[in-house]
Amino acid sequence: MDDKVTGVGVTADPALDREKVTGGAIGRKELRSATVSGTDLYDIRGLEVFFPVRQTFLRSMVSTEKRWVRAVDSISFTIGAGEILALVGESGCGKTTTGRTLLGLEQQTGGQIFYKGLEVGKFTPGAIRDYRRNCQIIFQDPYNAINPKHTIFDIVAEPLLVNHLTSNEREKEERVVRALEEAGLRPARDYLYRYPHELSGGQRQRVCIAGAVVLEPDMIVADEPVASLDVSIRNDILKLMVQHKNELGVTYLFITHDLSLAWVISDRIAVMYLGKIVEIGETEEVVANPRHPYTKALISVIPVPDPTAKREHTILTGETPNPAAIPTGCRFHPRCPEVMDICSQQEPVDVQVNGSHYAACLRLNGHS
Repeated sequence: MDDKVTGVGVTADPALDREKVTGGAIGRKELRSATVSGTDLYDIRGLEVFFPVRQTFLRSMVSTEKRWVRAVDSISFTIGAGEILALVGESGCGKTTTGRTLLGLEQQTGGQIFYKGLEVGKFTPGAIRDYRRNCQIIFQDPYNAINPKHTIFDIVAEPLLVNHLTSNEREKEERVVRALEEAGLRPARDYLYRYPHELSGGQRQRVCIAGAVVLEPDMIVADEPVASLDVSIRNDILKLMVQHKNELGVTYLFITHDLSLAWVISDRIAVMYLGKIVEIGETEEVVANPRHPYTKALISVIPVPDPTAKREHTILTGETPNPAAIPTGCRFHPRCPEVMDICSQQEPVDVQVNGSHYAACLRLNGHS
């Protein structure tokens, strides 16, 4: 049954009392009453996402071995309520898969995802619906993320319609206008009945942001939200995200391949390589004191405003290994400028560097 609504939003829903919750499942009533325990909105433990490798018919006849792409390979981290956590890494490292899995858009192979202390994998279908209302996503390409045949009003109002959150057209229009203004499209009423082709790239991305914030979510996964935009427009979008964090208390998982962007916007940085988080910590601490060779290489090529500054750049050689055939030992060792013999034999574990700063490198374990 659809949620009963009046005026400003969801009221008591008889379906909550009739929902059948069995076998340790978590229902809508429990989810709606959940609050953030401590400071963490999310607690991810040993998350794994594997995809089967498709084989040709002939190969499948001669081989029964199943191969897997280990897109996300046993990662653990937390996301604090009201913080911006940047997930940084090269294309193919698993950062987008991680974000999509948190929202239930990809099926996890193993591990646990806790949201407000509740395990997402145990949610009932009704609870999943409520969960997705609280957790939204901004896709990378604004040109393909919105329907070109719909007006801006229809695009932003669709989440309200799907979740039955408004009782009349006037309330729906007020919430859409407010979302567009929060996204920086002012005056909002001038944009309501335009079509996407009438907007610039930056304006389209703002429409995508409005579509996410119109539901007033706790969490937004921003998947390369400024990658396709001009530098001048990027700054406005990043400022908007920080404003939402400060004024609305929105938590962001900011996915990017550009460490310089993460440095500007995030509270903490998690550096990902080939399905693993190799370093994580407070942004300033990680940038000032990188301990993993991969993080050092990324930071060494960040542009600086002083053209006379002399810096040593670390240029990685070779390509990222195939995630279906991950190297033994440390998965970064084929490209690592500080590689040791033991790196190909032993997989590193996280070592505490300072406070909440952790890195996974054998050199931190005392090897040299």
